[in-house]
Formats: sequence, structure tokens, C-alpha cells
Amino acid sequence: MRLIRKPQLSEIESIIKIWLDGNMQAHSFIPSDYWLNHEGYMRGILPVSEVYIYESEKGIVGFVGLEGDYIAGLFVDKFHQSSGIGTKLIEFVKQSHSTLTLAVYEKNGKALQFYLRHHFIVSEERIDPNTNEKELLMKWDRTLSR
Repeated sequence: MRLIRKPQLSEIESIIKIWLDGNMQAHSFIPSDYWLNHEGYMRGILPVSEVYIYESEKGIVGFVGLEGDYIAGLFVDKFHQSSGIGTKLIEFVKQSHSTLTLAVYEKNGKALQFYLRHHFIVSEERIDPNTNEKELLMKWDRTLSR
């Protein structure tokens, strides 16, 4: 069983664990307190957000969250990274959108390369006022990636 679907309320804690672990791993340049302090916010926002999980035999191993055409986050459990799950999630959301945008920290080279491979282009650079880190705004457009 491998499928992408909307989560049930009872699965929010599994999603938050993947989110927190993923942020701690990918963003070692940001103090861990920053992510820990956002855990409560995530508990409140996830149940009312557009989220799709990737479920395997081992349970939930990844998810993508959207705010309209904006990818608010794409996370894969550290034990399942580089196995195609992120690609499946990004291709899934591309099916229902003609454009997508996201923000990625410049220092998160692995994620930046992932999005570049999936035909996202850097459209703007800015400093995230919450972390003081350089962020790259990226965009994918169906008409440009054929």
C-alpha cells in the first residue's frame, strides 16, 4: 500500500513529528527553539489546512501542505528521503495546479537542488524576518516546464 491522501485528525501528531524532525535536520543553521516554539501553531493550523500525506506500509512517511498555489511545506521522514516520495508528492500537487510557489532557505542546499530538478526557478531573494536567513522564492509554471 502506497498512496497519497488527505490525513485524518488522528494522524496530526505523526505529521508534526515529520515536520519537526525535518526542520531540525534541514535547518541546523536555525536554533531548534525556533521550530519547537512553532509546534503549537502547527497543531492548530494542520487540521484546517490543505495537506496530503504519503502513506506506505510503515505508515505516514511524508506530506505536503498547500495554501492555494503556495507550497507551505514538503517533508519526508529522514529514513525515507531520496526514495522518490518527495517527487511523488510534488508531482501530485502539480496535477491540480498550473503554477506553484514556495520559499526555501538558501542554506538548505538539498531542498534547493530538489526543487530545481523539478523545474522550479528562483524568482526572488529575500531575508526571512523571523530567522534573518536568506530565502529564495521559487516558482513552477506548467507552461514553462514542458
